[in-house]
Amino acid sequence: MRLHRFHGGLKLPEHKAESTAAPIRACPLPARLAVPLVQHAGDAAEACVMPGRRVRRGERIGSVGGVRGCDVHAPAAGTVIAVEPRPLAHPPGIDALHVLIEPDGSDEAVVLPPLDWQTAARGELLARVRDAGIAGLGGAGFPTAEKLAVPRETLILNGAECEPYIACDDRLLRERADQVLRGGQALRRIVGAERVLLAIEESMAEALKAAHAAVRALGDDGIEVVAVPTIYPEGGERQLIRVLTGREVPRGGLPRDIGVIVQNVATAAAIWRAVALGEPLTRRIVTVTGRGVARPGNYEVAFGTPVSHLIAQAGGYTPEAARLLLGGPMMGVALPHDDFPIGKTSNCVLVLAQDDVRDAAPEMPCIRCGECARVCPARLLPQQLLWHVRAENWERARADGIFDCIECGCCDLVCPSHIPLVQHFRYAKTELRHRDREAAEAAAAKARFEARKARLEREEAERAARMAARKAQAATPDAVAAAIERARARRQSSPQESQE
Repeated sequence: MRLHRFHGGLKLPEHKAESTAAPIRACPLPARLAVPLVQHAGDAAEACVMPGRRVRRGERIGSVGGVRGCDVHAPAAGTVIAVEPRPLAHPPGIDALHVLIEPDGSDEAVVLPPLDWQTAARGELLARVRDAGIAGLGGAGFPTAEKLAVPRETLILNGAECEPYIACDDRLLRERADQVLRGGQALRRIVGAERVLLAIEESMAEALKAAHAAVRALGDDGIEVVAVPTIYPEGGERQLIRVLTGREVPRGGLPRDIGVIVQNVATAAAIWRAVALGEPLTRRIVTVTGRGVARPGNYEVAFGTPVSHLIAQAGGYTPEAARLLLGGPMMGVALPHDDFPIGKTSNCVLVLAQDDVRDAAPEMPCIRCGECARVCPARLLPQQLLWHVRAENWERARADGIFDCIECGCCDLVCPSHIPLVQHFRYAKTELRHRDREAAEAAAAKARFEARKARLEREEAERAARMAARKAQAATPDAVAAAIERARARRQSSPQESQE
């Protein structure tokens, strides 16, 4: 098929071989799991268990009432010892409830009834995805059931793992390509897609080979494996759509607006396990890598496992360890300590050596060189956005597309003035969201005030109408005559009452 080119991007050293040499390893359970009730985009789940209760693996421990969120399930059988707020790694500075579970060593599990994706109704499959608590495992954590609610023409399975060091999808495709493709078949049934494309980067030769073999074994001609160029950030949703279809997602729109849906390959595999095996999402594959760990590799990890425990399974820190990241070097979050838990969006734990970290340099004035605009995959003008942000001209920043920024870090990397552009843009997005929230609250308060005012005016008008009706009725000749008769009757009865 003909491939297209997205704007910008960078060729970066991959650093994948360090962690892909060995097969996926199972990470043993720690002594205690701290399972966050926010592991997805949208509303936080509410705890539906109390301390002291015993839970089984796969049992629901957090429930979301609306559609913008995901249920959370116990990663292991054990006893709930606490439900308490703890800080999240991402977004940093935010606390959320965590369910602390002490595993008891048993493997007692709650399993949903298996479904046949070929015969089950679309609504039944969609409900299973929701009940299994599946969120996007590529990093954004968008609730998958909400994403699947609208029919699409084209389904893209995203195996373009473009960020350096991260290789969990690579190992998944090498070892479990059949699960990915079967999940793709279930997804195709849910969204009614006519076309399924499995995108894998050219540098992932072993994964490509395994995917082609799995397609032949399934005998499904409706799935096409596509090798795409290795360039960062090609794994971004909008960039991959551009490469495969040549179409652009409109500003302010979503892929659904052009009939396309993109799902990470790990999400597809999780959907297959939920449909065919009845397993809720309670674990994922995580890359542990970098010169700061002794044995880099890919590990299947239960949610709630502390980063420190996972590092220990990888042989512990080396003397070169200098910086700990949750995620890759471009979009990951620097951690102040290793007590944060693994969640649904945790695809990598990266420990960099000091030589891998760019030396801190003083921020210099922007020289308007245009390098940031040249590499921006969203076709933005970062230097102009920076100007608006520093001037606190928030609405101009919005108009110039700041919400189209995918925070890939390309502009930061090429800036000769060492300006932390992404940091400024994240701040601006937070400020705009806060202002939008305040405006919405003010509009709601105004609507409530106006509704109350209208209600009071209506009630006053109704009272006035009733008074006017009574006065009008009292002024009629019959009413006057009846009043005279009542008065005469009272006068006639008064002497009789006094005699008594």
